[in-house]
Amino acid sequence: MEAKEQDVSLGANKFPERQPIGTAAQSQDEPKDYQEPPPAPLFEPSELTSWSFYRAGIAEFVATFLFLYITILTVMGVNRAPNKCASVGIQGIAWAFGGMIFALVYCTAGISGGHINPAVTFGLFLARKLSLTRAVFYIVMQCLGAICGAGVVKGFEGKNLYGTYGGGANKVNDGYTKGDGLGAEIVGTFILVYTVFSATDAKRNARDSHVPILAPLPIGFAVFLVHLATIPITGTGINPARSLGAAIIFNKHDGWHEHWVFWVAVVELSSDKGWPWPPQTFYKKFSSIFLKDKK
Repeated sequence: MEAKEQDVSLGANKFPERQPIGTAAQSQDEPKDYQEPPPAPLFEPSELTSWSFYRAGIAEFVATFLFLYITILTVMGVNRAPNKCASVGIQGIAWAFGGMIFALVYCTAGISGGHINPAVTFGLFLARKLSLTRAVFYIVMQCLGAICGAGVVKGFEGKNLYGTYGGGANKVNDGYTKGDGLGAEIVGTFILVYTVFSATDAKRNARDSHVPILAPLPIGFAVFLVHLATIPITGTGINPARSLGAAIIFNKHDGWHEHWVFWVAVVELSSDKGWPWPPQTFYKKFSSIFLKDKK
Protein backbone atom coordinates (compact mmCIF):
# COMPACT_ATOMS: atom_id res chain seq x y z
CA MET A 1 0.00 0.00 0.00
CA GLU A 2 2.83 2.33 0.88
CA ALA A 3 4.54 1.57 -2.45
CA LYS A 4 1.36 2.45 -4.35
CA GLU A 5 1.08 5.79 -2.55
CA GLN A 6 4.69 6.51 -3.45
CA ASP A 7 3.99 5.74 -7.14
CA VAL A 8 0.97 8.05 -7.11
CA SER A 9 3.01 10.82 -5.52
CA LEU A 10 5.78 10.37 -8.11
CA GLY A 11 3.28 10.48 -10.96
CA ALA A 12 1.62 13.63 -9.65
CA ASN A 13 4.93 15.43 -9.36
CA LYS A 14 6.58 14.09 -12.49
CA PHE A 15 5.67 17.21 -14.46
CA PRO A 16 5.36 20.05 -11.94
CA GLU A 17 3.35 23.13 -12.81
CA ARG A 18 6.37 25.39 -13.17
CA GLN A 19 8.47 22.97 -15.15
CA PRO A 20 10.26 24.99 -17.86
CA ILE A 21 9.11 24.25 -21.39
CA GLY A 22 11.09 23.83 -24.61
CA THR A 23 14.61 25.22 -24.89
CA ALA A 24 14.08 27.15 -21.64
CA ALA A 25 14.33 23.82 -19.86
CA GLN A 26 18.07 23.81 -20.52
CA SER A 27 20.23 26.45 -18.93
CA GLN A 28 23.70 27.15 -20.20
CA ASP A 29 25.15 25.48 -17.13
CA GLU A 30 23.31 22.21 -17.68
CA PRO A 31 24.58 19.59 -20.11
CA LYS A 32 22.37 18.93 -23.14
CA ASP A 33 20.23 15.82 -22.99
CA TYR A 34 20.50 15.32 -26.74
CA GLN A 35 23.33 15.02 -29.23
CA GLU A 36 23.39 17.69 -31.94
CA PRO A 37 24.75 16.02 -35.09
CA PRO A 38 27.68 17.86 -36.69
CA PRO A 39 26.94 19.80 -39.89
CA ALA A 40 27.31 17.73 -43.02
CA PRO A 41 30.29 18.64 -45.23
CA LEU A 42 29.57 20.25 -48.58
CA PHE A 43 31.32 17.47 -50.48
CA GLU A 44 31.82 13.96 -49.14
CA PRO A 45 33.86 11.96 -51.73
CA SER A 46 33.95 8.89 -49.48
CA GLU A 47 30.17 8.53 -49.90
CA LEU A 48 30.68 7.56 -53.52
CA THR A 49 32.44 4.36 -52.47
CA SER A 50 29.83 3.36 -49.89
CA TRP A 51 27.06 0.88 -50.67
CA SER A 52 24.72 2.60 -48.19
CA PHE A 53 24.90 5.75 -50.36
CA TYR A 54 23.61 3.93 -53.44
CA ARG A 55 21.13 1.91 -51.40
CA ALA A 56 19.65 5.18 -50.13
CA GLY A 57 19.36 6.48 -53.70
CA ILE A 58 17.61 3.29 -54.79
CA ALA A 59 15.20 3.67 -51.86
CA GLU A 60 14.37 7.22 -52.99
CA PHE A 61 13.83 5.99 -56.56
CA VAL A 62 11.52 3.16 -55.53
CA ALA A 63 9.57 5.32 -53.07
CA THR A 64 8.99 8.11 -55.60
CA PHE A 65 8.08 5.55 -58.26
CA LEU A 66 5.41 4.03 -56.00
CA PHE A 67 4.25 7.48 -54.92
CA LEU A 68 3.60 8.61 -58.50
CA TYR A 69 2.09 5.29 -59.49
CA ILE A 70 -0.59 5.29 -56.77
CA THR A 71 -1.34 9.02 -56.77
CA ILE A 72 -1.49 9.61 -60.55
CA LEU A 73 -3.62 6.49 -60.96
CA THR A 74 -6.00 7.91 -58.33
CA VAL A 75 -6.15 11.26 -60.12
CA MET A 76 -6.86 9.55 -63.43
CA GLY A 77 -9.65 7.52 -61.84
CA VAL A 78 -11.32 10.68 -60.54
CA ASN A 79 -10.95 12.46 -63.89
CA ARG A 80 -12.48 9.51 -65.76
CA ALA A 81 -15.50 9.23 -63.47
CA PRO A 82 -18.81 10.58 -64.91
CA ASN A 83 -19.32 12.67 -61.74
CA LYS A 84 -17.62 13.34 -58.41
CA CYS A 85 -19.98 11.04 -56.53
CA ALA A 86 -18.89 8.12 -58.70
CA SER A 87 -15.26 8.47 -57.56
CA VAL A 88 -13.24 9.19 -54.44
CA GLY A 89 -13.23 12.89 -55.35
CA ILE A 90 -10.78 15.54 -54.14
CA GLN A 91 -10.78 14.07 -50.63
CA GLY A 92 -9.74 10.69 -52.01
CA ILE A 93 -6.93 12.25 -54.04
CA ALA A 94 -5.69 14.10 -50.96
CA TRP A 95 -5.80 10.88 -48.93
CA ALA A 96 -3.87 9.04 -51.66
CA PHE A 97 -1.06 11.62 -51.56
CA GLY A 98 -0.97 11.93 -47.77
CA GLY A 99 -1.37 8.21 -47.13
CA MET A 100 1.39 7.25 -49.54
CA ILE A 101 3.78 9.77 -47.98
CA PHE A 102 2.98 8.34 -44.53
CA ALA A 103 3.60 4.76 -45.68
CA LEU A 104 6.69 5.47 -47.78
CA VAL A 105 8.40 7.73 -45.22
CA TYR A 106 7.80 5.03 -42.62
CA CYS A 107 9.36 2.41 -44.91
CA THR A 108 12.38 4.37 -46.11
CA ALA A 109 13.24 6.65 -43.18
CA GLY A 110 15.82 4.20 -41.89
CA ILE A 111 17.46 3.80 -45.30
CA SER A 112 17.53 7.22 -46.94
CA GLY A 113 15.69 9.48 -44.53
CA GLY A 114 12.46 9.14 -46.52
CA HIS A 115 12.65 12.42 -48.45
CA ILE A 116 10.65 11.44 -51.60
CA ASN A 117 10.64 15.13 -52.52
CA PRO A 118 13.35 17.50 -53.84
CA ALA A 119 11.87 20.27 -51.68
CA VAL A 120 12.60 18.27 -48.53
CA THR A 121 16.05 17.28 -49.79
CA PHE A 122 16.92 20.87 -50.72
CA GLY A 123 15.70 22.19 -47.37
CA LEU A 124 17.75 19.62 -45.44
CA PHE A 125 20.78 20.44 -47.59
CA LEU A 126 20.48 24.15 -46.75
CA ALA A 127 20.21 23.19 -43.09
CA ARG A 128 23.44 21.18 -43.56
CA LYS A 129 21.78 17.90 -42.68
CA LEU A 130 23.25 16.20 -45.75
CA SER A 131 26.04 16.84 -48.24
CA LEU A 132 25.68 18.36 -51.69
CA THR A 133 26.75 15.03 -53.18
CA ARG A 134 23.91 13.18 -51.50
CA ALA A 135 21.38 15.96 -52.15
CA VAL A 136 22.05 15.98 -55.91
CA PHE A 137 21.97 12.18 -56.05
CA TYR A 138 18.67 12.05 -54.17
CA ILE A 139 17.02 14.66 -56.39
CA VAL A 140 18.12 12.86 -59.56
CA MET A 141 16.80 9.52 -58.28
CA GLN A 142 13.54 11.12 -57.13
CA CYS A 143 12.95 12.64 -60.56
CA LEU A 144 13.78 9.37 -62.35
CA GLY A 145 11.44 7.46 -60.05
CA ALA A 146 8.65 9.98 -60.69
CA ILE A 147 9.08 9.70 -64.47
CA CYS A 148 8.94 5.91 -64.32
CA GLY A 149 5.90 5.92 -62.03
CA ALA A 150 3.94 8.26 -64.30
CA GLY A 151 5.09 6.22 -67.30
CA VAL A 152 3.64 3.01 -65.86
CA VAL A 153 0.30 4.76 -65.29
CA LYS A 154 0.31 5.92 -68.92
CA GLY A 155 0.98 2.34 -69.98
CA PHE A 156 -2.05 1.13 -68.00
CA GLU A 157 -4.38 3.91 -69.12
CA GLY A 158 -3.30 4.06 -72.76
CA LYS A 159 -1.94 7.06 -74.63
CA ASN A 160 -5.33 8.46 -75.67
CA LEU A 161 -7.05 8.25 -72.29
CA TYR A 162 -3.95 9.46 -70.48
CA GLY A 163 -3.77 12.55 -72.69
CA THR A 164 -7.52 13.20 -72.61
CA TYR A 165 -7.74 13.24 -68.81
CA GLY A 166 -4.67 15.37 -68.15
CA GLY A 167 -2.14 12.75 -67.09
CA GLY A 168 -2.11 14.09 -63.53
CA ALA A 169 0.03 17.04 -64.67
CA ASN A 170 0.05 20.16 -62.53
CA LYS A 171 -1.15 23.47 -63.95
CA VAL A 172 -2.75 26.68 -62.71
CA ASN A 173 -6.47 26.06 -63.05
CA ASP A 174 -9.00 28.35 -64.67
CA GLY A 175 -9.96 31.36 -62.57
CA TYR A 176 -6.50 31.75 -61.00
CA THR A 177 -3.42 33.70 -62.07
CA LYS A 178 0.13 32.38 -62.10
CA GLY A 179 0.70 34.52 -59.02
CA ASP A 180 -2.14 32.73 -57.23
CA GLY A 181 -0.61 29.38 -58.14
CA LEU A 182 2.87 30.44 -57.06
CA GLY A 183 1.59 31.76 -53.74
CA ALA A 184 -0.35 28.55 -53.06
CA GLU A 185 2.71 26.44 -53.86
CA ILE A 186 5.01 28.55 -51.68
CA VAL A 187 2.72 28.29 -48.65
CA GLY A 188 2.09 24.58 -49.24
CA THR A 189 5.81 23.85 -49.56
CA PHE A 190 6.50 25.80 -46.38
CA ILE A 191 3.89 23.81 -44.45
CA LEU A 192 5.40 20.54 -45.61
CA VAL A 193 9.06 21.40 -44.95
CA TYR A 194 8.22 23.07 -41.64
CA THR A 195 6.44 19.88 -40.54
CA VAL A 196 9.39 17.73 -41.62
CA PHE A 197 11.87 19.83 -39.64
CA SER A 198 9.62 19.91 -36.59
CA ALA A 199 8.85 16.18 -36.60
CA THR A 200 12.53 15.22 -36.94
CA ASP A 201 14.06 17.82 -34.61
CA ALA A 202 16.53 16.22 -32.18
CA LYS A 203 15.83 18.88 -29.52
CA ARG A 204 12.09 18.20 -29.72
CA ASN A 205 12.61 14.47 -29.25
CA ALA A 206 14.71 15.17 -26.15
CA ARG A 207 12.59 17.79 -24.40
CA ASP A 208 9.20 16.34 -25.37
CA SER A 209 10.07 12.68 -24.84
CA HIS A 210 6.85 12.23 -22.86
CA VAL A 211 4.87 13.03 -26.04
CA PRO A 212 4.97 9.99 -28.36
CA ILE A 213 5.36 10.97 -32.01
CA LEU A 214 5.60 8.91 -35.17
CA ALA A 215 7.32 11.29 -37.60
CA PRO A 216 5.72 9.95 -40.81
CA LEU A 217 2.23 10.61 -39.40
CA PRO A 218 2.35 14.44 -39.13
CA ILE A 219 4.27 14.62 -42.42
CA GLY A 220 1.65 12.57 -44.26
CA PHE A 221 -1.16 14.50 -42.61
CA ALA A 222 0.41 17.82 -43.66
CA VAL A 223 0.53 16.59 -47.26
CA PHE A 224 -3.12 15.55 -47.01
CA LEU A 225 -4.25 18.95 -45.70
CA VAL A 226 -2.25 20.94 -48.25
CA HIS A 227 -3.80 18.88 -51.06
CA LEU A 228 -7.30 19.52 -49.74
CA ALA A 229 -6.63 23.26 -49.87
CA THR A 230 -4.72 23.64 -53.13
CA ILE A 231 -5.99 20.94 -55.52
CA PRO A 232 -8.56 23.43 -56.88
CA ILE A 233 -5.77 25.96 -57.58
CA THR A 234 -2.84 24.02 -59.04
CA GLY A 235 -3.65 20.36 -58.54
CA THR A 236 -1.05 20.67 -55.75
CA GLY A 237 2.61 20.23 -56.52
CA ILE A 238 4.75 20.90 -53.40
CA ASN A 239 6.96 18.19 -54.89
CA PRO A 240 8.92 19.14 -58.03
CA ALA A 241 9.68 15.48 -58.83
CA ARG A 242 5.96 14.71 -58.88
CA SER A 243 5.30 17.72 -61.15
CA LEU A 244 8.24 16.94 -63.43
CA GLY A 245 7.43 13.24 -63.83
CA ALA A 246 3.80 13.92 -64.76
CA ALA A 247 4.77 16.78 -67.11
CA ILE A 248 7.36 14.71 -69.00
CA ILE A 249 5.03 11.75 -69.54
CA PHE A 250 2.02 13.96 -70.36
CA ASN A 251 4.24 16.14 -72.60
CA LYS A 252 1.70 18.74 -73.70
CA HIS A 253 1.53 22.52 -73.50
CA ASP A 254 -0.71 22.48 -70.41
CA GLY A 255 1.88 20.46 -68.52
CA TRP A 256 4.84 22.71 -69.38
CA HIS A 257 3.37 26.22 -69.70
CA GLU A 258 3.35 26.93 -65.95
CA HIS A 259 5.74 24.23 -64.84
CA TRP A 260 8.23 26.81 -63.51
CA VAL A 261 5.77 27.67 -60.72
CA PHE A 262 6.37 24.30 -59.06
CA TRP A 263 10.15 24.76 -58.98
CA VAL A 264 10.30 28.43 -57.97
CA ALA A 265 8.14 27.64 -54.94
CA VAL A 266 10.78 25.17 -53.73
CA VAL A 267 13.62 27.67 -54.00
CA GLU A 268 11.47 30.33 -52.33
CA LEU A 269 10.46 28.49 -49.18
CA SER A 270 12.12 25.10 -48.86
CA SER A 271 14.09 26.45 -45.91
CA ASP A 272 13.55 29.01 -43.18
CA LYS A 273 16.02 31.30 -44.97
CA GLY A 274 13.85 31.50 -48.07
CA TRP A 275 14.68 33.24 -51.31
CA PRO A 276 17.60 35.70 -51.25
CA TRP A 277 15.40 38.51 -52.59
CA PRO A 278 13.23 40.51 -50.17
CA PRO A 279 9.48 39.92 -50.76
CA GLN A 280 8.92 43.37 -52.29
CA THR A 281 11.75 42.84 -54.80
CA PHE A 282 10.44 39.41 -55.67
CA TYR A 283 6.97 40.89 -56.23
CA LYS A 284 8.31 43.65 -58.50
CA LYS A 285 10.31 41.20 -60.59
CA PHE A 286 7.26 39.03 -61.23
CA SER A 287 4.47 41.63 -60.98
CA SER A 288 3.74 41.37 -64.69
CA ILE A 289 3.19 37.64 -64.25
CA PHE A 290 1.19 38.05 -61.03
CA LEU A 291 -1.26 40.55 -62.47
CA LYS A 292 -1.87 39.29 -65.98
CA ASP A 293 -3.38 36.24 -67.62
CA LYS A 294 -6.43 36.05 -65.37
CA LYS A 295 -8.18 32.98 -66.70
